[in-house]
Amino acid sequence: MPLLARMLPAPLTMEVRRGAVAQLGALLNDSRVATSGRIAVAVGPGQGDHIEGLITPTLGEAKVFKVPGGSVEAAVSLGNDLRKGAYEVVVGVGGGKTIDTTKYAASLAGIPMVAVATNLSHDGICSPTASLTYDGGKGTFGVPMPLAILVDLDFVHSAPDSLVRAGVGDVVSNLSAIDDWHLGNIERGEPIDGLACSMARTAAEALIGRSDSIESDAFLTVLAESLILSGMSMVIAGSSRPASGGDHEIMHAVDQLFPGTSNHGELAGIGAAFCYFLREDDSRLNQVVDCLRQHRLPVTPGDVGLSEEQFTEAVILAPSTRPGRYTILEHLRLSDSEVRGRVADYVRAFGS
Repeated sequence: MPLLARMLPAPLTMEVRRGAVAQLGALLNDSRVATSGRIAVAVGPGQGDHIEGLITPTLGEAKVFKVPGGSVEAAVSLGNDLRKGAYEVVVGVGGGKTIDTTKYAASLAGIPMVAVATNLSHDGICSPTASLTYDGGKGTFGVPMPLAILVDLDFVHSAPDSLVRAGVGDVVSNLSAIDDWHLGNIERGEPIDGLACSMARTAAEALIGRSDSIESDAFLTVLAESLILSGMSMVIAGSSRPASGGDHEIMHAVDQLFPGTSNHGELAGIGAAFCYFLREDDSRLNQVVDCLRQHRLPVTPGDVGLSEEQFTEAVILAPSTRPGRYTILEHLRLSDSEVRGRVADYVRAFGS
């Protein structure tokens, strides 16, 4: 019989609720995950020690590794430890940097990874990429998506509000990325994966009209599910295209030029708003800006400590961060002076 539908990769388990970490022991006892019980746990800074105390009693003889940060060096070091210990699975517990480091280390060691997210700052929870720093700056590396995902809302409520709110900016930027993908299709005949677009768009639309925020378990559940759905859209597409357009090009350029400025989700949100300003799509622009403001996210460069000139530099550099990707930035091909003028117009329109 012919195969009439494509097979879609998905995590074995996805839990988003308070107390979800209690499911970890049972999950890792599943014979599909680990057979001999050789389990490693990677914990990040911040809540790491507290979380280690909560989860290790349920994991028996699991070996705990401390992950110092989101760098290639840290990931390679952890990957070496995982190979030496012949572990069957590694559990990454922490925020985006810890999960990305653990994903890359797991890929180097050739073992599956389980993600236990303690904040909701970006869609790396389930994405097939890891964003890591190295001597030359910051890069994005392809990795397998996590085998299972747990989001314990008790941990999320304890995380810094700014990191949790940032996830809203990352999800909402999907709308700009999808419009860029369609632009690439129209102008250059780039193939589009409709299912990946649908998943990424659904994730954003689920959030953008809500009136509640991160104080609510209901909102956090939708935010977590949206981030996971966004990550899965990239797995299905085989690239970051459904969740990364001109918005993320601007974010990566800021990372290169002014490292340490704000965070992934906040910069993606600003990038999405600015890209809609360039498109002159007032309806979607106002919708995105209203969403960012509702969740107390930055809207203008000054909100994250960047001057108009610095943001202009980032927008000019942005297309070079993703060679071959066609977005509104490549389409308009603005001169440096034109970019400077559009940035000034944007700041006048939305600055406080």
